[in-house]
Amino acid sequence: MFNLKDKKAYITGGSGGIGRAVAELMIANGAQVAIADINNPSTVAAEIGAIPLQCDVGDESSVQQSLAEAEQALGKLDIVVLNAGIGDVGPEITALDYELLERVTRVNYWGTLHGMKHAPAVMADGGSIICTSSMAAFINLPGGAAYSASKRAIISLAEMSALELGHRNIRVNCVCPGYTDTAMGSGEEGRKICEAFTALGRVANVDDISGVFLFLASDASRYMTGQTLKVDGGWSCGPTHNLLEMVTGAGHAPS
Repeated sequence: MFNLKDKKAYITGGSGGIGRAVAELMIANGAQVAIADINNPSTVAAEIGAIPLQCDVGDESSVQQSLAEAEQALGKLDIVVLNAGIGDVGPEITALDYELLERVTRVNYWGTLHGMKHAPAVMADGGSIICTSSMAAFINLPGGAAYSASKRAIISLAEMSALELGHRNIRVNCVCPGYTDTAMGSGEEGRKICEAFTALGRVANVDDISGVFLFLASDASRYMTGQTLKVDGGWSCGPTHNLLEMVTGAGHAPS
């Protein structure tokens, strides 16, 4: 049911982090994969057995061109993963830098929108589009005005697209990773705090996340569309004992 044999996949942001892990897992499960990235994807593609595509997701014509190249190389696509993003955060809202807002929105929201707009033209009916959002869409942290809003917008875009593409049996779903150990993550300095927020007590690695993309790409999720899956180690469940201990000095909820 999770086999992707002979499926054709296109993944933005596929040169690193979650995108690369998803590409490797899909290839391991039989898919033919093209990775589209602004950072030279050729080296990674050679390492994992994918097709490299140069792409700036913030540029609509670049996305359209890379999708056309993917179709030319692979044929009609079955799986499109709109994963490219940046994790830039800034000051609080009263000091928001509009250059930061424009940069984050251009990549995270517009980059996803460009893919959503042009992918259906090169997809087979019955395909799957998977968008990478973030738990920041649900749980706000100071300084995240641009980032959180861009990731929340992706969820609305996916829900609307699921309605509009359902007549072709193209499914559209979102994955919201929590704290993840990638180049975009918090690094060692913030690891202890991140771990305290999660019920499982650890930061995710990319392999903890990639399996959810495999599920959404496969026939196992054939009746699921317009949905958002939180893959956060229990962050969204509420304060953990470790977090309460850090804040109050007691490992239990105050009475």
